[in-house]
Amino acid sequence: MRRVYLDHSATTPVDPEVASVMMTYYTEKYGNPSSVHGFGREAKQALEQARTQVAELIGANPKEITFTSGGTEADNLAILGTAEALRTKGKHIITSCIEHHAVLETCEHLEKNGFDLTVIPVDEEGVISVDAVQKAIRPDTILITVMHANNEVGSIQPIAEIGKLAKEHGIVFHVDAVQSLGKIPVNVDEMNVDLLTVSSHKIYGPKGVGALYVRKGVRIVPLVHGGGQERKRRSGTENTPGIIGFGKACELAGQRMAEDAQKQTKLRDKLMNGILDRIEFVKVNGPLGEKRLPNNVNVSIRYVEGESLLLSLDMLGIAASSGSACTSGSLDPSHVLLGMGLIHEIAHGSLRFSLGRQNTEEEIDNVLEQLPKIVERLRMMSPLYDQVVRSKHV
Repeated sequence: MRRVYLDHSATTPVDPEVASVMMTYYTEKYGNPSSVHGFGREAKQALEQARTQVAELIGANPKEITFTSGGTEADNLAILGTAEALRTKGKHIITSCIEHHAVLETCEHLEKNGFDLTVIPVDEEGVISVDAVQKAIRPDTILITVMHANNEVGSIQPIAEIGKLAKEHGIVFHVDAVQSLGKIPVNVDEMNVDLLTVSSHKIYGPKGVGALYVRKGVRIVPLVHGGGQERKRRSGTENTPGIIGFGKACELAGQRMAEDAQKQTKLRDKLMNGILDRIEFVKVNGPLGEKRLPNNVNVSIRYVEGESLLLSLDMLGIAASSGSACTSGSLDPSHVLLGMGLIHEIAHGSLRFSLGRQNTEEEIDNVLEQLPKIVERLRMMSPLYDQVVRSKHV
């Protein structure tokens, strides 16, 4: 069976060049970077090179990069670390309703522990309003945390404008750039960002590695205490092979971003337009064109369940994801789609395809051939769809 992977927003395969450079630091150059002997110095030098590679991709200084175990830890460190550092200044935090759970649940944790939280809504395309953020700012606001691009619908947020607003009011600004890194340009100065979260496994690097950019002069309180690694921001022996792989992945992403974006935008539009042309009662979720990540397609197909679509595609070797209950173990559909104003019935029929470097036009053609057949079969079992068909003949 021909297998097609269209779930790159969940994770990506490790690039062979990344895997190759990592292997050396598992088997040959395995020193602890905190050790003073030659093995340790060798590992330390490679680790600092990786720090530079990550920094260069986002326009930062290497000293501003703190390595973590992934995007979730980096989000927690940014939010909890800022809240603890500035709790005497204020206890108000602003975020959006479509953030990743690593941000939303961390903010909700703070709310349960005495902080005030304002959750800004988004429009029908999944984009936050700068005016709404401005109206939410209070004298005691200490942190604004907004993602660069949404992981489900690909909507790109007006980060530079929000960052400018935060800067004018002296508010720390955190951005989760896990989904945008390597797909569209990310520059911490142009975006007016104080804290920025990135992750390795979304850009063809290994899992279990991430980083937090901390602008010089911004103070955060560490979550992990111990040996004082990572400038005392994140204690614990560094995952040296993983970090080196992350650095190499960042280097490759910088080299390939423009080419990847051009190719994936073409495939994205081919897939999206093909679905709209071949299947009735379909809604595209999120914005179109340049306001959307180049690799993201998210559609709601009425009168079918997202779970059934996902499992049927999987049986044919096509990997995608859904905003419906099956992916989260919850009875509720995606909080992102509900936040955009979709009713439960439509949100439950959502399907996300996220493209990657290896995807081809032939694979997209395969999906466009199989998906309409799946939808037709599932709709034949739907009482709601049966009513629609019968109403057409009345």
